Amino acid sequence: MEVKLHDIGEGMTEANISSFLVKPGDIVKADDPLIEIQTDKMTAEIPAPKNGIVKEFMVAQGQLVSVGTTLLLLEDVHSIEMNITQPPDSKKENFTVNSDKKKRIMASPYTRKIAREHNVQIKDIEGTGPAGRITDEDVYRYIQLSKKLVETVGQQKEEHKNDQIGEKIPFRGRRKQIAKRMTQSVYTIPHCTLFEEVDVTNLIQFRNELKTTNIHLSLTAFFIKAISLSLKDYKIFNAKLEEEQEFIHILNEHHIGIATDTPEGLIVPVIHHVEQKTITAIHEDLKELTHKAVENALSIKEITGGSFTISNVGPLGGSIGATPIIQHPEVGLMSFHKTKKMPVVVKDDQIAIRSIMNISMSFDHRVADGATAVAFTNRFAQFIKNPNLMLLEMI
Repeated sequence: MEVKLHDIGEGMTEANISSFLVKPGDIVKADDPLIEIQTDKMTAEIPAPKNGIVKEFMVAQGQLVSVGTTLLLLEDVHSIEMNITQPPDSKKENFTVNSDKKKRIMASPYTRKIAREHNVQIKDIEGTGPAGRITDEDVYRYIQLSKKLVETVGQQKEEHKNDQIGEKIPFRGRRKQIAKRMTQSVYTIPHCTLFEEVDVTNLIQFRNELKTTNIHLSLTAFFIKAISLSLKDYKIFNAKLEEEQEFIHILNEHHIGIATDTPEGLIVPVIHHVEQKTITAIHEDLKELTHKAVENALSIKEITGGSFTISNVGPLGGSIGATPIIQHPEVGLMSFHKTKKMPVVVKDDQIAIRSIMNISMSFDHRVADGATAVAFTNRFAQFIKNPNLMLLEMI
């Protein structure tokens, strides 16, 4: 029986073979994990469709394969029943069939990734988690012990003594998929980017006041809600262009994607139905999705269906502007950059020190015009400058 790569998520066309979880000759049961794969959005395991024996792998580790590709051959377990049940003949050579299934190694995809990156065989690690599950700490502990052994015999110094050719980083997996998606977006969408300064002084003060009542909310949660409220007035930015059918699909629900930096590269988890949620609920969703993104534990639903995307690079420092690339087939993306205190002319030509944040807004110029984009960012800035106005809109 051929076990093929199937579509495990919305729009998936190919995946990278991360590792083999079994070996030829292993007896497996239905739903046992066979191969670990990496798409542009997540790591997943391909399970056995039925009981059987692993006969032969048809792909190699690190190979990029398309949906429909045969990954391995699975022999029907009934085909060896005769060998197992046949009485031994003293005049013939006895053959023993090992029916012990390979013990399943319990570890998360991210834990397996740590082991692979350090050239560690995860099967050699003893797990200390529940039911013997291998944790990240188990892998790092094993790595440290291995390093000490290498240092003792002087191997590490010898291995790196003549290394003058630099480092080669594999261009595959999520990194390659990100490149493919970004190239598609740039070549498909005529990007136009505008820049604006937003006064966040009152919002920061309001958030600090909430902290005194033991209410802790991130600024990003306020930004997301302000985006949603602005999309109510400027729906064209919460849309998708159906170019072949010649219409623009205006979406009623606000599914906001959050560009998130992870050890494996950029990923965009999605907070669904932001238009229905409070700022507190948005904050909790944001915290949970960010944690899952770093742990590579996001579900298909949590990374699909976005209608508008944000990118908060301000906390990283240094960035005062950018030309963000839109998540195809969305229409807009807003980035929040560095916030700094600066003198500003306020009421009656007075000078005051205010906290000013730079933003970048990229939009699809086929769908919207510059004047509409300016109006949209002005509406967003109005909510941020006057957070009470934002709360009033939610009543």
